[in-house]
Formats: sequence, structure tokens, C-alpha cells
Amino acid sequence: MAHSKSAKKRIRITRVRTARNRLRKTLFRAAIRRFRDVLKTGDLEQAEAALRFAYSRLDRAAQKGAIHRNAAARKKARLTALLNEARRSARQAG
Repeated sequence: MAHSKSAKKRIRITRVRTARNRLRKTLFRAAIRRFRDVLKTGDLEQAEAALRFAYSRLDRAAQKGAIHRNAAARKKARLTALLNEARRSARQAG
């Protein structure tokens, strides 16, 4: 347990930041999950909208320090690759 006043404050601040970062991570993970679910249905227009929303959540989390900016970029690249693969499959099938 912290004894000094400043150590107690650091514990309080850490708890608040942890809660905020956890929320930000939950939000971008949910957005990614929604994108993957929409992509499975085959509706590419809705998938693009879901991807844009996931981008904004990832960028915001990176901007606020919840995740590293390179991690956000990597996730965005992988999600884009999934969408591009779905587009190729749709073109070949249709």
C-alpha cells in the first residue's frame, strides 16, 4: 500500500486511466467484431461502413495511448486485407 500522498494520487490516476483505456479497447474490439460479422454476411457496402467505423475507433485508441500507433496500423491493414479478399471473391463469383 502506498504511504506518501503522491503515491496515493498515482494509484488513483492509474485506476482512472486503466478504466478509460479498457473502455477504448472494448470499443475498438467491438467495432472489429461488428466488421467481421458484417463481412460474413457478404454485404460489402455495409462492411465498408463498418470498416470506416473500426478505423475511427482504432485511430482514437492510438491517439489516446490505449494502444500503440503501429498496432493500430497493423490491425487496420489486416482488416483492409479481409475486405479486399471479400471483394475479389465477390468479383470471381459474380
